[in-house]
Amino acid sequence: MNILDDLISALDTEARVRDIRMGLFHTAVWARHCGLAATLPRDALRQEPPSVREPGRLSEKGMLELVRMAYSDSLLEAVIGMAAINSLLEVNDEQCLELNAGHLIAEKGQGKKVAIVGHFPFIPRLREIASELWVIEKNRREGDLPEAEAENLIPRADVVGITGTAFTNHTIEQLLKLCRPQAFVVILGDTAPLSPALFDHGIDAIAGTRVTDPELALRCVSQGATYRQIRGIRQLTMLRDYNNR
Repeated sequence: MNILDDLISALDTEARVRDIRMGLFHTAVWARHCGLAATLPRDALRQEPPSVREPGRLSEKGMLELVRMAYSDSLLEAVIGMAAINSLLEVNDEQCLELNAGHLIAEKGQGKKVAIVGHFPFIPRLREIASELWVIEKNRREGDLPEAEAENLIPRADVVGITGTAFTNHTIEQLLKLCRPQAFVVILGDTAPLSPALFDHGIDAIAGTRVTDPELALRCVSQGATYRQIRGIRQLTMLRDYNNR
């Protein structure tokens, strides 16, 4: 089974769909809990329409059908699928730390070679403390490297951070295969599923998001909030070796 198969097979999909919101930057599905995922508008607009089949009727579907949208070649459908997966996860707070992904990667990456797939706000800080830092990004900013460099750079890294949107665009398997067995691998972002099922695939930490106030988070998402503007959430990090941290 691949990583998405394992993730979905561990879910209890017996839940009612309460709401689905697709904002410009983030998408939310409220079922048993409220789950988030990054919308990826720039990449989605490059695809041929329709971006989402049956809009307006998605809340009538069963949760199993919604989570299986994560396999879709349509980015926006896959986003809904990932948010649906996150809405079903039972996150044990006692297995998580209130720890920002940037702080964890800085702690593990000080003086080491670090590869980050995705451009995050903590990148400038990492540049100061890592011996080498490679930021691999599809929509590049100054200093970022193209996706094609992943095959050359990730196998050289001591610490690897991979955006959770790698689940959405179906590159997660390929990226994980590039990581050295000794590398410390982090999946991060609101798309990242806080599920221990990921630890069977060489992942050491998951830095994700738990929604504590669904109505507030949904309102923020539907009104165009960026991640930093979403309220009613907690940033949690789940570690494979939690007791040995």
